[in-house]
Amino acid sequence: MPDTAVDRTTAVNAEAETIEQVVGRLREIGAALPPADGVAVFDRLYLTVTEAVLERLGTGYFADPSAVAELDVVFAGRYLRAVAADAAGQEPPACWRPLFALRAHPGVHPLQFALAGMTAHIQHDLPLAVVDTCRRRGCGPADVEEDYRRINRVLAEVETAAREQLMPGPDLLELAEPLTHLLGAWSVGAARESAWGAVETLWGLRHLPGAARAFATALDGSVGLLGRALLLPLRSLFPPEPGTGDTGPEDGQDTLPGTGHPSPAPAATASTTAAATVRLPEARNRTARGDQAQLECSGLPSA
Repeated sequence: MPDTAVDRTTAVNAEAETIEQVVGRLREIGAALPPADGVAVFDRLYLTVTEAVLERLGTGYFADPSAVAELDVVFAGRYLRAVAADAAGQEPPACWRPLFALRAHPGVHPLQFALAGMTAHIQHDLPLAVVDTCRRRGCGPADVEEDYRRINRVLAEVETAAREQLMPGPDLLELAEPLTHLLGAWSVGAARESAWGAVETLWGLRHLPGAARAFATALDGSVGLLGRALLLPLRSLFPPEPGTGDTGPEDGQDTLPGTGHPSPAPAATASTTAAATVRLPEARNRTARGDQAQLECSGLPSA
């Protein structure tokens, strides 16, 4: 079983000025984490997407490559800051908290980690990044919409490959059906359409700072709730195999720390139990960042 202990002591540089630097940061994050870590799973997918965008910048694929590159950097900065906050013992934005909290849960499949990460980054971070980029460039969302749609096609290609790679094999057939339903209910195209709707709302509220802050805060919280739903431990949905003696938690039976789920059946080996325990994230006291920190670099006026 691969080591899934999470080392959060590695300093994370949350700043990147070019898309090439974004690629470098993503590689650094992935290299510092165990492969099975939920953040690492999303990070690898995000790296693939970013590299695909970078490859197309000089090919004439985008109408305005400089705007795409700037948006990519601003967009990535939100994920990099979430990773840096977690590494520093602080709470990331609400949309990212489910992934960071459940990143080592043994009942969550890697495909769920990938979907939860994409949900947080696309449906919350992307609208704020588009608005921020438009403010920086002195343009409106309509000026970047064509390339926004072109990126949709890049993401669709990467998402298809990721689904095929991350779907469970024959040894985990009991997970295939619920994961298929989960995939059927989630679409990167639908997520980006929803994000574009949020862009238009935020842009329309740009002269009403109080309303804009309220909308952004509500968006952060609602995306966080969706992330928790996507990360429901699928293994907890299945009854125990006949003959295992595991009929669910009884009074006095131990549960895995922080999950409420029963510990492995008595037939499990001590090493298996220890491995399952070490995969769970350690509880820590965190410092809340507050609403103004949630909107950092969003382009929205602070109070």
